[in-house]
Amino acid sequence: MTRLAGKVAVVLGAGGRGNMGQAIARRFADEGARLIVAGRDVAALDMLAGEIDGLSVRCDIRVRDDIEALAREAVNTFGRIDIAVNCVGLNLCRPFAQTGEEDLRNLYDVQFKGPFQFLQTMVAAMNGGSIIQISSAAATILLDDYAAYRGTKAAIDQVVRSVADEFGARGIRVNTISPGAVRTPMTEAVMRNTDAAAAFAASSPLGRVATPEEIAAAAVWLASDECFMTGETLQVNGGLMLRRNPTRRDLAMALAGG
Repeated sequence: MTRLAGKVAVVLGAGGRGNMGQAIARRFADEGARLIVAGRDVAALDMLAGEIDGLSVRCDIRVRDDIEALAREAVNTFGRIDIAVNCVGLNLCRPFAQTGEEDLRNLYDVQFKGPFQFLQTMVAAMNGGSIIQISSAAATILLDDYAAYRGTKAAIDQVVRSVADEFGARGIRVNTISPGAVRTPMTEAVMRNTDAAAAFAASSPLGRVATPEEIAAAAVWLASDECFMTGETLQVNGGLMLRRNPTRRDLAMALAGG
């Protein structure tokens, strides 16, 4: 498989063992890309980089200097950046009335300011290519107790559209992937309860939640030269848009065993 042969890819958010960022990095490497994997867990990044013969860089998306250093490292090492992926996210499940200022500040930094600055930095460093932002189906359809999470995801989706429009003339494509529930470390607490996992699976016409590898497969197409799409959201969630997420009541019943 060589759909990304010779391309240089930066994947931010690859420090969580078994997360989407790691799955994307592995699949990109299998497709022939040269990889720079980044995040905050240095040990996990080093292990992944060794596995895929890539480079690991510590990067906190909340810090502009870190993002700029990541771009410089990629360009200094490989000469360019062809693909940039941001997989960083923060799972905040909090009732609307109980969402505090610190919650909002943390979520804003991780899911709006950080991605905004990631886009600014990568656009400045790239001469054509593909930028991919991992969004969420929750940016489009309701999910109880996720008002702040949904708001930041929807907001950065709109920024992606603006960047795609402004920089398309330079050959830079910018798109988002919107998963639904995916079996990752971030969803482990819910997914290990079989009844709760079944509630999410029942919301999908395909009858199950996604795997990180399925999100990675979609990212390969968006990153490849075969893709003639920009400013769009790719819904990789088993048809969840045709239905709905489980409600608060659905999950409470599932977690209670009823």
